[in-house]
Amino acid sequence: MTDSSCSPSAAFGDRGHLLTEQANPASQALDQLSAGEIVDLFNQEDARAIAAIAGAREALAAAIDCAAARLQQGGRLFYIGAGTSGRLGVLDAAECPPTFCTPPELVQGIIAGGAGALVRSSEDLEDRAEDGATAIAHHQIRAQDVVVGITAGGTTPYVHGALQAARQRGAATVFIACVPVAQVSAQVDIDIRLITGPEILTGSTRLKAGTATKLALNTLSTGVMVKLGKVYGNRMVDVAVTNTKLHDRALRILTDLTGLSRPEAALLLEKSGRRVKLALVMHWAGVDAETGDRLLAEHDGNLRRAVQSVAG
Repeated sequence: MTDSSCSPSAAFGDRGHLLTEQANPASQALDQLSAGEIVDLFNQEDARAIAAIAGAREALAAAIDCAAARLQQGGRLFYIGAGTSGRLGVLDAAECPPTFCTPPELVQGIIAGGAGALVRSSEDLEDRAEDGATAIAHHQIRAQDVVVGITAGGTTPYVHGALQAARQRGAATVFIACVPVAQVSAQVDIDIRLITGPEILTGSTRLKAGTATKLALNTLSTGVMVKLGKVYGNRMVDVAVTNTKLHDRALRILTDLTGLSRPEAALLLEKSGRRVKLALVMHWAGVDAETGDRLLAEHDGNLRRAVQSVAG
């Protein structure tokens, strides 16, 4: 369960000690800078977000392996947060179905205040740990699942309540925060710290902290999908062909990887039911759609292994 020191009534009654709440010496004259100087300052400070990801390399890799293993066993990946952190989690989850053709329930984002909080400030709702626990119960979190709690300053009771409830249900838990462990501790399976330092606008964690969090979630979800076999080389072979842009992308993947002409690729795509991965199996293995489906199923949807099984 979450360390009791993480309750707002304990160590976090005064949050001024947190790294994310401190004033940044580099931006003390922010209101006196020209537009160009503001851009330069942001560019300089945003580089810290990239460095923060490098600093969290081992923890991020562990989270990818953990989540991929759980999802392969029928689990789901949940992001939970409040305010900006919650919105970033919902955004990353929402991008998985069109990018990787995943069912909406596989990767889900939970935000304090629900859907309305995506477009309206609802930061007052983050102070109730019991609401986080209720969200975990509502989504019927189970032992196969992974719950990623996101809180830039590390103190959000809603997130800690959710993580504690998830642990009690046996789920794997991941914590993403932008403050050092020495300032905020959490009892979780994987602890990811993105140390970006004080913000240009003091306390506005939608800036560097938000950027680093978005980068971390990009890395986590994409890494998991790679491990699940939804990528071949660097191509999104499970892309959902749902509009003109994605149809064009599917054709480019097919023409690039097979050497077929665009009309030939279009015909192959239609024969596969507009499923790029299946189309590639059909072409490379010389099989029909039904046999290609069976090959993919036998190899957990992994295109490379399915094709190699026929070649070998």
